[in-house]
Amino acid sequence: MKKLTLWVIALAFLCAGALLAQVRDITGTWRGTINVGGRSLRTVIKISKADDGSLKAVLYSIDQGGQPIGASAVTLDGSTVKITIAAVGGAYEGNLNAGATSMEGTFTQGPASLPLHLDRATEDTAWSIPTPPPPLKPMAADADPSFEVATIKPSDPDAQGRGFRVKGRQFSTINTSLMALITFAYDLQPKQVTGGPDWIDKDKYDLLAEPDGDGQPNEKQWRTMLKKLLADRFKLTFHHDKADLSVYALVVGKNGSKLAKSQGDPNGLPALFFGGVGILNVRNANMTDFSQVVETSILDRPVVDQTGLVGRFDFTLKWTPDEAQFAAMGFGAPSPVDSTTAPPDLFTAMQEQLGLKLESTKAPVDVLVIDHVEKRSAN
Repeated sequence: MKKLTLWVIALAFLCAGALLAQVRDITGTWRGTINVGGRSLRTVIKISKADDGSLKAVLYSIDQGGQPIGASAVTLDGSTVKITIAAVGGAYEGNLNAGATSMEGTFTQGPASLPLHLDRATEDTAWSIPTPPPPLKPMAADADPSFEVATIKPSDPDAQGRGFRVKGRQFSTINTSLMALITFAYDLQPKQVTGGPDWIDKDKYDLLAEPDGDGQPNEKQWRTMLKKLLADRFKLTFHHDKADLSVYALVVGKNGSKLAKSQGDPNGLPALFFGGVGILNVRNANMTDFSQVVETSILDRPVVDQTGLVGRFDFTLKWTPDEAQFAAMGFGAPSPVDSTTAPPDLFTAMQEQLGLKLESTKAPVDVLVIDHVEKRSAN
């Protein structure tokens, strides 16, 4: 009888082990819907195993074109699934149910945190993923395009943060003031723009536009089109001047740069995006691109690139922001963090992670003086 009891117990352990193995298998296709600003976006995540046995995943936003976006990390700890999608500054964390048929979790991107329930899809319930369009050919370098179609409307007053996005031949902004549009179009920091009424900082707009002509515009052509739009829709006129302003000079530290050259298309668009407050992902970008993001989104003064570094780079910068940073992005004060595990402040992080320094100084810089501008309340 004692031997039989032992066999029963052993069998029970074997069954529990088999069930645990089944629960921990999350490979397959998962589907769910994210609600963003009243719009439902169907989302598919395909999880599989890499050659080394680790997990990998690809995300598809079906209602946004369905282009595959590879995850940078996938982990399973007990019933907790974590998926990091660094390419878009996003992450998903969910909890598996007992049968591993669904996950209840949250998708985060920048300051946004959205509930996302995922179900394991079958052959009958899986959503069809659209075939992505072929890559666009570059627009002729000597082309002088304009926006053929452009819609401007007031932003949701409760929206947080702001953003600029290029998707194919579509240019869009979210929750951007006229000041933000001007500084983006003319590569300036807000302190380099003077004159004009106070609403150019306060009123926020969403912009959606597409260019005339053929091909994929380069960065300079996108900015040129935005300049034309500002003159046409906001009747913006101005003149240039020079002023001595407090600036940060971006220089290489005494031990040299730690940056890795990008393997991306040297003629392609750079990608600089936040994976959260204090996490800046930089892909295929030069030092001028990096300086502009630091000055327009993080700091309160111009940043002048004096590194002498040429080419494009890929890197991620992680730091703990202080209360004065990200004011231009509309984010609130950062939440308290555990000082024993938190990354360093911005200036220390740049030196330790990138081999770069920000030095406070004064320098003559270009200033844009607004002569005339008119308010736009709708398209």
